[in-house]
Amino acid sequence: MLTDIEIAQKAEMADIREVAAKIGATEDDIEMYGKYMAKMSDGFLNKIKDNKDGKLILVTAINPTPAGEGKTTVTLGLGDALRQMGKNAVVAMREPSLGPCFGIKGGAAGGGYAQAVPMEKLNLHFTGDFHAITSANNLLCAMLDNHLLQGNELGIDPKRIVIKRCLDMNDRALRNITIGLGKRLDGVVREDHFSITVATEVMAILCLAEDLEDLKARLGRIIVGYTYNNEPVTAADLKAVGAMTVLLKDAIRPNLIQSLENAPVFVHGGPFANIAHGCNSVRATKTALKCADYVVTEAGFGADLGAEKFLDIKCRVSGLRPDAIVLVSTIRALKYNGGIPKDELSKENVDALKAGICNLGKHIENLKKYGVPVVVTINKFLADTDAEVEAIREFVNDKGCKFTISEVWEHGGKGGQDLANAVLETIEEGKADYHPLYADDLSIKEKIEAIAKGIYGAGNVSYTQEASKAIEKIESMGYDKVPVCIAKTQYSLSDDPKLLGAPSGFEFNIREVYVSAGAGFVVAISGTIMTMPGLPKRPAAENIDINDEGQTVGLF
Repeated sequence: MLTDIEIAQKAEMADIREVAAKIGATEDDIEMYGKYMAKMSDGFLNKIKDNKDGKLILVTAINPTPAGEGKTTVTLGLGDALRQMGKNAVVAMREPSLGPCFGIKGGAAGGGYAQAVPMEKLNLHFTGDFHAITSANNLLCAMLDNHLLQGNELGIDPKRIVIKRCLDMNDRALRNITIGLGKRLDGVVREDHFSITVATEVMAILCLAEDLEDLKARLGRIIVGYTYNNEPVTAADLKAVGAMTVLLKDAIRPNLIQSLENAPVFVHGGPFANIAHGCNSVRATKTALKCADYVVTEAGFGADLGAEKFLDIKCRVSGLRPDAIVLVSTIRALKYNGGIPKDELSKENVDALKAGICNLGKHIENLKKYGVPVVVTINKFLADTDAEVEAIREFVNDKGCKFTISEVWEHGGKGGQDLANAVLETIEEGKADYHPLYADDLSIKEKIEAIAKGIYGAGNVSYTQEASKAIEKIESMGYDKVPVCIAKTQYSLSDDPKLLGAPSGFEFNIREVYVSAGAGFVVAISGTIMTMPGLPKRPAAENIDINDEGQTVGLF
């Protein structure tokens, strides 16, 4: 059995100009990054702006488990399946972060015979978007600390700085640091912190901005800290916006690559869903909708995180409206939720599956609250049995959803035909009536509780004293009408990663709250979730190398 990287390296990729032609773009409409990657030009985006929008299909999943669910694999396979059926379909997905590539999770290019290529470049430096975001964020931090040293004209309180430096790497040692040590001209001594790049507000802004003008306005609203008089200080106050925008002027343009079957794939932006808002850029999704009749997009981690943020933040901000939702699960993951250890998941166990299927049921229930029809698909493994499949089929049918088997990992687009037909039938039925979970005019705590109780299943929500004070301050600043982005573990519906299945009635704790004024939402952090992940005892980086022929090995 070939590994993902071996399959990708054997792929017969088309010249990116040929791929661009499939969405109506000429060589003048793209900026090529080598032979197989490109950025779309602003001229192309303007040329297609009056095109009719296609139908939007959101792919999400149950809570991730060590068994893996294959959400990105299904996303790409569904796109290929639709094109095999003669449909004008395009995929829009997130860019991978370097952190998980060298840590534990892996990349975000799909798997098996449903991948985006060139896989190595996508999972590593790609077109440099994340480097640009890192540089723009850290420029702002550098200008802030320089301002403190050069007289602090704005009266910024060094103990009330909220902007963090960033790095696109899992490096827990940088979570809490002291800077400015040494001589006087080496800076003001203060406590500082790092986030991973994908958790930064600059990443969120890039993914929500409609255009360069909107990007610039949003960057200017970033709150970097507070004065001694408790007044917010912004990036605009520090006169950093122009230089930050220059660093991001290319990064804001969507990237175009291809699937293994040479279908067009937009890949742009990549906030994590457990610590950020979890969706690819609005710009890429809207561009895709103008280029195709069907756009398949995904949201990060499980539906309680990525899909909730797609539906409550991205759709609310952008006006996007999904026509169907695909909910991905595996039989192995459901048995894991039923209490079966990872090394026994290949054995048939219908009882364990029925014990863990409540997790799937909760996600179906949650997604229906948004008024969008749901198609459930099982990402099939070789060890799955007919009895297990039929148990899920019966459960899903009782929930009023279409049920399909996806075999795209093994067969590419051919293995996604049943899923594609079910999605097309669902869209043709025209039952989508999207609406967000909560209204804009609710208080911040009411919005948090709407998500915690309505989506996670919590019995009540508790707040640390610091979180409650922060909410009072945020609301007094006029940010009470914005949506809420909750940072929590991806492994459970609750804030405790060990609570599997569909827990209910638990206490959900909010320990920190802050406003991302440029992005336009309030962030509420729960449990022990960190915005700078750490590496495992044996990181994936130990297995990655380059061979004598210059090929990368060990990358998935």
